[in-house]
Amino acid sequence: MSLTLPQTPSFRLDGRRAVVTGAGRGIGLAAAAALAQAGAEVTPVARTASEIEIAAAQIGHGAQAAVLDVSDLAAVAHFFAERPAFDVLVNNAGTNRPMPMWDVTEADYDAVLGLNLKSAFFVAPACAGRMIAAGGAGSLIHMGSQMGHVGGPNRSLYCASKWALDGLNKSFALDLAAHGIRSNTIAPTLIETPMTKPMFDNANFKASVLSKIKLGRIGQVEDLMGAVLFLASDASALMTGTSLVVVGGWAAD
Repeated sequence: MSLTLPQTPSFRLDGRRAVVTGAGRGIGLAAAAALAQAGAEVTPVARTASEIEIAAAQIGHGAQAAVLDVSDLAAVAHFFAERPAFDVLVNNAGTNRPMPMWDVTEADYDAVLGLNLKSAFFVAPACAGRMIAAGGAGSLIHMGSQMGHVGGPNRSLYCASKWALDGLNKSFALDLAAHGIRSNTIAPTLIETPMTKPMFDNANFKASVLSKIKLGRIGQVEDLMGAVLFLASDASALMTGTSLVVVGGWAAD
């Protein structure tokens, strides 16, 4: 008696087009590199031409840099309208202004919620609309945070933006399912990047973080590359509307 052996879905992305926002450094750069190394034709995007051109050169594999300020919604619409449909979006551009809630100004609110939520909100349908018009399936990956699942001191703005991002992700997944387009978030713990490195220079802050990450080390961008590749590929074909939590045990208590 012979059995039909199931075949592992491919993690390869050959022939697919991917766009990554905020890809000049840190998590975005790592995400773009992961997709390119898996065979995707990657367009890394950032506001600063010099930074994103250097990033594309580092990524290699034919990566083509593009300059785009995702807070400029007219520019976002134009960017996606003038290009063939992408198969994968990593909605990564974001910022943070840690401070106690009573120190938050309207300008702080607008800066953090404007980039982390408003820009992410409008980038997604601009990209998904082209996917739908092209008649193909696709994967939207939004870079959330563990702070979209828990709270944190001095993180009211960041938590507000990332909790909201997780909510819109679920709704996007329902809107897009009939078109074969998936929408998921990745929720990392604190990852060492150029943006967070100054925080870790504070010994007390670093010790506090390490006390909560049960695996006993600060996260690195490489820790997220597999998650990005998984959600972009056919290996996650039945996943949509959910969050892949990569926190080293922070949320296990």
